[in-house]
Amino acid sequence: MELKYPYNTAFIALAAAAAVFYALSFRKKEKIMAQLHLDFKMPLAAMRSALVFFGLALAAFSLSGPQVFTGYSEAGKTGLDIYVLMDTSKSMLVSDIKPNRLAMAKKIAENLIYRLDGDRIGFIPFASDAYVQMPLTDDYQLAQMFLSVMDTDMISGGGTNLAAAIKLANDSFKRTSSADMVIIILSDGEESGDASVKLLQNIAEPNLKVYAIGIGTEMGGLVPVYNNSGETIVDYMKDGAGNPVTSRLCADTLIKLAKEGGGSYYRAGLQGIEISSLVSELSELKRYTSEMEKTRRFAPLYQYFLGGGMLMFLAGWFLQDKYGGSK
Repeated sequence: MELKYPYNTAFIALAAAAAVFYALSFRKKEKIMAQLHLDFKMPLAAMRSALVFFGLALAAFSLSGPQVFTGYSEAGKTGLDIYVLMDTSKSMLVSDIKPNRLAMAKKIAENLIYRLDGDRIGFIPFASDAYVQMPLTDDYQLAQMFLSVMDTDMISGGGTNLAAAIKLANDSFKRTSSADMVIIILSDGEESGDASVKLLQNIAEPNLKVYAIGIGTEMGGLVPVYNNSGETIVDYMKDGAGNPVTSRLCADTLIKLAKEGGGSYYRAGLQGIEISSLVSELSELKRYTSEMEKTRRFAPLYQYFLGGGMLMFLAGWFLQDKYGGSK
């Protein structure tokens, strides 16, 4: 027999201490009654106390989780490795999609996490540069936490360096993945040149699948500039000539990336249909299978100790002392 929670055996000490205290007080009372030449015999009272304290001790022991070894079992996990490349450039603050593009991108990522089952996910935010904010993990609560703190101040500088994010994801996959590797790009597609497309062509990794979700509208909108607290718009971004900058969805680059990566391009919508279509495509990809792990199996025994303890406690509690405790 083994104990699942051995540190809980400390509770037995409380029952033992109570029993010792009661025994000492019982002995003291017996001496006082003898000095007063009074007959003091309480056999049922002693039995009742013993039942109560032994019952408490057994119940306390059940908290340590007694269990018996029954054998071994093997289990393994299956899933995909997915890196979400999140555009955090200032153009993602444009509100042509309410409340703004970044909020929509985070909502899409949140819906994706909700639909995952055993897949590992990681985040790579990018703007003028890129970095791995969260490595691949199947801890979805942790993923939600990292997603919630993502904003446009994570990376300083202007511009959109999507190529750097793709390279980071590919390098990370080489170190950790053995199955189909998935890159999901959430962006408005604004990038100077075709650097990311050329990089993807050079990678030419057959197990790498690229999906892109375009966020924004062709009409676009002005890029807001917020105050230090990030709550109030104080101006709009301007070009070198002092004219307001209008940011528009540039789907061409995203479509090229998805085509080159053997995936699909989707347009973000208010109904979230793109996520259902994306998850459907992901379900057809090859999942990795982790090494089968041999784990020990145990059958719990706590219920027997707890049940026995409760019966003894109840028997002692309701046992009547025919001597009335004083004769």
